Amino acid sequence: MPHYSLAVIAAGLSEPSSTRMLADRLAEGTAKALESKGHTVTVKVVELREFAADIANVMVTQVETDAVKQAVADVTGADGIIAVSPTFTMSYSGLFKSFIDIIDNDALVNIPVLLGATGGSIRHSMVLDTAMRPLFAYLKGHVIPTGVYAASEDWGNDSGLQSRVDRAGAELADTMILMPHQRKSDPFDPTGSDFESFETLLGS
Repeated sequence: MPHYSLAVIAAGLSEPSSTRMLADRLAEGTAKALESKGHTVTVKVVELREFAADIANVMVTQVETDAVKQAVADVTGADGIIAVSPTFTMSYSGLFKSFIDIIDNDALVNIPVLLGATGGSIRHSMVLDTAMRPLFAYLKGHVIPTGVYAASEDWGNDSGLQSRVDRAGAELADTMILMPHQRKSDPFDPTGSDFESFETLLGS
């Protein structure tokens, strides 16, 4: 049975936060879609609020703590990424951008990405296309067509939000299934498809 890993970046600043709630729903929708096709999935949530001080320190000193290293590894090693940020001044949050800046520019190449954002008004929904999508396009992530923006009013209209979540989760699941061969593999990883033992190399 094929197994997939899903990393969820949640950049909410409060607890509880609508950003984390949306991130959890998108993860649940994606996992449900994968499982319906006979696949299993491991979900790892990177709650950026917990690493805020560490992330700021990395930006100044370039020294990563073990917690930040693990968070980056969870994201860059995933088969799919869900990235959700609150909206500030028609863009993603500073905490969200600072974490992305820590990640190597080539580490997200071809990884399927589902974008989500939260805000007080539906007027800010363009943040997905004007800020978040260009960011991940620059990093060469494979951003799926459907993003999900949740305004305050959406939490009172659960059916409308849930239908968008289900659609986006299904798209991410399908893309994760179709694109694993496009991920870069480590030639020195014995579990990777490109691994060649020293015996093979010496015998060639």
